[in-house]
Amino acid sequence: MKHPEPETTPVLELEGVSKSFGAVRALRGVSLRLYAGEAHALAGENGAGKSTLIKVLAGVHRPDTGTVLLDGKPVGFHGPADARDAGVAVIYQEPTLFPDLSVAENIFVGRQPRRSFGRVDHRAVRRATAELFERLGVDLDPDRPARGLSIADQQLVEIAKALSFDARVLIMDEPTAALTGSEVARLFGVVRTLRSQGAAVLFISHRLEEIFALCRRVTTLRDGALISSEPLEGLSEDDLVRRMVGRDLDDLYPKQRTEIGEVALGVRRLTREGVFTDVSFEVRRGEIVGLAGLVGAGRSEVARAVFGVDRFDGGEVEVLGRRLRTGAPSAAMAAGLALVPEDRRAQGLVMDMSIERNIGLTGFAATTRAGLMNRAAERDRAVDWAVRLQVKYARLAHVVGTLSGGNQQKVVLAKWLATSPQVLIVDEPTRGIDVGTKAEVHRLLSSLAAQGVAVLMISSDLPEILGMADRVLVMHEGRLTAEIPGSEATEEAVMSAATGRADRGRTAA
Repeated sequence: MKHPEPETTPVLELEGVSKSFGAVRALRGVSLRLYAGEAHALAGENGAGKSTLIKVLAGVHRPDTGTVLLDGKPVGFHGPADARDAGVAVIYQEPTLFPDLSVAENIFVGRQPRRSFGRVDHRAVRRATAELFERLGVDLDPDRPARGLSIADQQLVEIAKALSFDARVLIMDEPTAALTGSEVARLFGVVRTLRSQGAAVLFISHRLEEIFALCRRVTTLRDGALISSEPLEGLSEDDLVRRMVGRDLDDLYPKQRTEIGEVALGVRRLTREGVFTDVSFEVRRGEIVGLAGLVGAGRSEVARAVFGVDRFDGGEVEVLGRRLRTGAPSAAMAAGLALVPEDRRAQGLVMDMSIERNIGLTGFAATTRAGLMNRAAERDRAVDWAVRLQVKYARLAHVVGTLSGGNQQKVVLAKWLATSPQVLIVDEPTRGIDVGTKAEVHRLLSSLAAQGVAVLMISSDLPEILGMADRVLVMHEGRLTAEIPGSEATEEAVMSAATGRADRGRTAA
């Protein structure tokens, strides 16, 4: 069944909107129409202009040229409050709640119903919050403190807050990036409920399968320009990728044949009480070993312990036969170990520092003389790696926070690759980045392995694990439950081990 363009007036519309930041043209004559009762996807690589478009809709940025229309009438948002009052709300990937306030207080903060003598009517706040959650079809306690809520529950609180402002347009920016499968399913149920109640939803995700599952139409941007705005029916994922990157993406997992060498990383009976127990494995030169498992299985915690960020209670770590001191990242780095962490913004980068300085953070020894920083050497190092990894930037002196997510990830990789590691641990290397950049990261990891680097890759993306790993290690509840050769690894085998149902014949020693 074909879905023709709706004949009604769009709730929110952009017409020929352009926006520049200095010499960088972030948007170039982009048009977009959002209709009531419809989920509309916004697709494009990192740096395509999606974030700028969202900020124009949300009143953060004013367009240089073009028009924003609400119910067919031109409007000028002078700030986020104007957009919010007009019924436009943005649900970001990482919500910002007041942790010491309750869920209900977060939703109505600064505008609580009052009783006589100006006292807050807590009963009315709780009742209104309960009604919002009932409308969304979710079960959350209005009196529960925000501290300790999962990302998924925090997003639901933000959605409820938007509805309390009578939001008619919800913009959801990468809402599923940090969610488990069951949490994604619940969020999709909420979006479908909102859609059925007449809300217009703009959905941004790098997970193409989610776009096809939830949305009716898609607008694709590339390099700040509008490529297409069309129904999803009749499109394939390959079609959408081609529009996003401007070419066929034939090889998302470009795995090179490599010669497997000596053991570079040896982990023996590593244990941290209450987190992981008796974890043993090896990674050899030229090998990519995938570490899989469900969220909370202990994968990232093992990586942090191996690198010395977290202490462990028992076991040992060896790099090229040399035992490392516990709790000493400096010793791990000196031995040739590098760790690209899961959370690039909080753990991998200093967001207010320049691109150049971030790349140089691991290279003070190489760029200092007599205790003084050699700025020319630091810049040369940064330029070299920025060019090698094809980082897109205006100036190296600009703060790294201005880059797109994919380019931020490249900066984290550059920072660690500049140390010439013998062992590279990458935790969720392609989370939140577009398919084109994802292929580049995979090509880079494969190239490093071909050069003799031992790579331990932690990922929640099963196709990524299956496409890139020579061997797959699987964790469940803090234990290593299976070791599967890459040639025998299937989604069923990995998920069986990840849920504690591994075939005994493949269970790790």
